[in-house]
Amino acid sequence: MTTRPSSGLPYPLFLAAALVAGVSFWPASHFALPAVPMLAWKGAGVAMLAGWAALCAHERNGWLLAAVLAFGAAGDVLIDSAGLVAGAGAFLIGHLIALLLYVRNRDTRRWVVGAAIAVLVPLAAYAITRDLTATLYSLGLGGMAGAAWASRFPRIVACGALMFVASDLLIFWQFVPQASSFLPRLLVWPLYFGGQALIAYGVVRTLEARKRNEDLHHRL
Repeated sequence: MTTRPSSGLPYPLFLAAALVAGVSFWPASHFALPAVPMLAWKGAGVAMLAGWAALCAHERNGWLLAAVLAFGAAGDVLIDSAGLVAGAGAFLIGHLIALLLYVRNRDTRRWVVGAAIAVLVPLAAYAITRDLTATLYSLGLGGMAGAAWASRFPRIVACGALMFVASDLLIFWQFVPQASSFLPRLLVWPLYFGGQALIAYGVVRTLEARKRNEDLHHRL
């Protein structure tokens, strides 16, 4: 039976497999491979991050993280199989759960920058798209990123959230009629998956450190 290690990150091989699945999808996506295997491959990386977070979870914060990542994986699949609205809906639910996670772990000293991020993201989305639906979605996206910045989690979590924001803004840019840049195709997936991986790693590492400190305190 697998046991939780006393130090370091638990289930490192599971995490490594998730990273391999997510990183390898990007080069594979540039080839004309069958649609169904590619859809499964696309969802596998973040789905495995969600599974890893669930294996590591030992209290509500851990389960919230697992739910955030699970809805992210659902969005990855739905956006290609059921359309942009369905995929965005799954991502938005994930953003709202992430917002709850970060607010539960807030650091009031960081609220000014966090509030600025929450406001600037939907403004940027509107400036790019002039679309109300994209702007409304970006309220959740910006709220998530701003709350991540204003949380007690390490800066890599906030960086991961901002990478997610950058990925979505590049997706919006693809829908601008005059846009012809190759950057979205080049950067959307690395920014997105890298952001999700940093969020998962940073939150799990923090929660594991808290648990070790609590266990040590109880032994004393």
